[in-house]
Amino acid sequence: MGKSNRRPGFQASFIGVLALAFATGLLASAPFASAAETKKPTEPPMQVGIDAIISQPLNQTVPVIGRFVSRQAGKVAARTSGPVGIVHVEVGDRVQAGDIIAELVSDLLKWQLELQKAEVRQQAAALITRTARAKLRHQELKRLERLKKSAAFSQARMEDKRQELAVADSETAEAEALVARASANMKLTATNLSYAKVRAPFSGVISSRFIEVGAYVKIGDPLVTIIDDNHLEIEADVPTNRIAGLTPSLQVDAFVNGTTPMTATVRAVVPDENPQTRTRAVRFVAQLPQGLKNIANNQSVTLHLPANSQTNAVTVHKDAILSRKGKTLVYLAFDGKADIRPVSLGEAVGSRFIVLGGLVPGDLVVVRGNERLRPGQPIDYASPKNKS
Repeated sequence: MGKSNRRPGFQASFIGVLALAFATGLLASAPFASAAETKKPTEPPMQVGIDAIISQPLNQTVPVIGRFVSRQAGKVAARTSGPVGIVHVEVGDRVQAGDIIAELVSDLLKWQLELQKAEVRQQAAALITRTARAKLRHQELKRLERLKKSAAFSQARMEDKRQELAVADSETAEAEALVARASANMKLTATNLSYAKVRAPFSGVISSRFIEVGAYVKIGDPLVTIIDDNHLEIEADVPTNRIAGLTPSLQVDAFVNGTTPMTATVRAVVPDENPQTRTRAVRFVAQLPQGLKNIANNQSVTLHLPANSQTNAVTVHKDAILSRKGKTLVYLAFDGKADIRPVSLGEAVGSRFIVLGGLVPGDLVVVRGNERLRPGQPIDYASPKNKS
């Protein structure tokens, strides 16, 4: 019985000791927990690189294939008829303006010219005779007029002399016309004779030949083709929607053979549109670089034409762009923190994109370190170099 009375007392004492120890531990640890909470460190700012949103001239270009064209090129035609006697040129020969290309057989023209020279001399002699006859009639009429007060005066004879004088004057005028006609025929034959020697109308290279010795050519038949390769322009068929930016004297970049750079200046926009391709021909003056030789007619050249008339556009650096869940985002540096913002972008302009919405010039965006940023995270950065 005594043994059972001591166990409950012992258990109660043991439980009391444990409760006192637990309470003492809680009281002792409470100040340390409170101090840990009050001394929690703040997050340091993240070092990032930034770039400014800017407004810049939009100078986009599009490549257009053009071709060199000669300012003077074409077929040289016969200006008189006859068989070909001599051909002085071959394909590839270079000629100067006035050089003889071919000669037609001209024996008939030479003798025809001699005949017409004789006709001119004959008509000139007839004119002299009729002029003298008319002068004689004038003298006879004057003698009769001086005899008006004389008994020997005859009115009928005077009228006859007046008629004879009129006939003589008319014959003189007719003789003058015959002389003029004979002279004109002689000059026409002389001109045709000169045409028998076909001359180069301008300097250039013979690109094709259509005649051989002995062939008979008529007026207008082509003999050779000449290309002036020293005065070349560039012609390009430009889409109508690109014409607005092309004004006379505008200079554009061009490349020959894909690698050799040169400058071309707009000379004229031809006001004739191709209804099938919706293009217009534009002529450029080519400023060929030193050492560039052997440029050929119809050789291709690449022109970089302005995509549209020059305007200003708001742009953002491409490194600032993030794509998350189908959205285009940037981190905006504002008040020492990273502020995420959706943006709308247009075409690329070099290393930048055109901004259609969401940003304005002067905004600062993160371009380095933005992949690890969180919205609202503190950031530290230096002033951007492109800030206006």
